[in-house]
Amino acid sequence: MTEISRPIYVLLLPAVQLLDCAGPSQVFYEASLQGAGYQLQFCGIDSSVVSAQGLVLQTQSGLVELQSEATILIPGVQLDAYANQAQPIDPAIIQWLQTAAALGCRIAAICSGAFVLGEAGLLDQRACTTHWSAIELLQQRYPKAHVRANVLYLQAGQIITSAGISTGIDLALALVEQDYGSLIVAKIARQLVLYLRRSGQQAQHSIYLQYRNHLHLGVHRAQDYLAEHVSKAISLEQLADIAKLSVRSLNRAFRASIGLTPIGYQQQLRLELAATLLNNPAWSIEQVAQQVGFSDARHFRRLWQRNFGTTPTQHRHHQEPVSC
Repeated sequence: MTEISRPIYVLLLPAVQLLDCAGPSQVFYEASLQGAGYQLQFCGIDSSVVSAQGLVLQTQSGLVELQSEATILIPGVQLDAYANQAQPIDPAIIQWLQTAAALGCRIAAICSGAFVLGEAGLLDQRACTTHWSAIELLQQRYPKAHVRANVLYLQAGQIITSAGISTGIDLALALVEQDYGSLIVAKIARQLVLYLRRSGQQAQHSIYLQYRNHLHLGVHRAQDYLAEHVSKAISLEQLADIAKLSVRSLNRAFRASIGLTPIGYQQQLRLELAATLLNNPAWSIEQVAQQVGFSDARHFRRLWQRNFGTTPTQHRHHQEPVSC
């Protein structure tokens, strides 16, 4: 994994909700353990804040000097503070966020953190969401925003909002996927013992995530190995050793957990990689088949036809841009 510094500035406000803060922070921390370049920094106007649950949190700095590659996280706070406008937002925070937006920073708000974005004018003419109990209030308070219900999170350019509480984790996983791909997200979800969820508006595109909504450790081990060695010839006996199961138990566990055999899952991985390689017109169908682990291009063509209802050649022609 290419090491690129990606600062994550977590803005701590009075009455911050602990899970809104801790959940996404844990995702980025786990990603850094997997080699991602995230650097968490907790900042704010005050040197310490008291969470909505009464825990005192220490900030590491004031409002830091911004970098364009940074991501700002705004965890939600106790909702009635915004509902009654009893907790005004410091103008310095508003200016800091506006500067961040102008620089092109990615800004993600969890739950009622969307109200902070609204105060900064960053929801104007943007699709956004918040906790279900505050949807109407957010729209009323910021009439230029396009507030939507019944979604986990929404991204409108560099501004991302989530429905709150545990959905901040989904938002963070989506950002990690943008930065580093699906495989690392699957590993993080496994480490955190999470079921992967997606936005209600976002289709499940990646095979790396599509079959990860289970908790079977042996199947996860086998999936990790297959994903990291897509083109390698791997026997069921080898895969069973990696999963620490017998061949019979491995087949049963795969079917019960993801509805596919190990071979079927490997084929899906290879087809997804092939779909990417087919975008290179310099490679023949035979070369693509060989690169993803098929020794017989005819077998590759049959599998592709069975899965997608078209041929690899037809897929390639469909993807090619039309010249004007």
